Amino acid sequence: MPVQPQLFPEQEPQAMPASPPKQAEGVDGAPVWLQRLSLLVLVLFCVWLGVLVMVLPWWTRIWDQNLFIQARPGLASLLHNGAVRGMISGLGALDIWIGVSEAVHYKETRG
Repeated sequence: MPVQPQLFPEQEPQAMPASPPKQAEGVDGAPVWLQRLSLLVLVLFCVWLGVLVMVLPWWTRIWDQNLFIQARPGLASLLHNGAVRGMISGLGALDIWIGVSEAVHYKETRG
């Protein structure tokens, strides 16, 4: 009858020293101009979307006279509440904050 190996050995296994991750040979990071361009596009998109989301709930022609919202009375009563409009505008302000924060904390990685 074979002997079962010991499940819990007396010695603890030795940890291998951590080595830095290896990058593929000849593959560099994105060029600096591409990093800057992508940052610019991200910041412009975040600010544009944030301003849009901040303004739309208070634009009566779009928000109050919307046929999609008017066709659903339950949704209309919720979306015409000032607190809900304020929360949606707060999401727009948060989106602007994210865009500005990305621009402020930008660090280039040279390839």
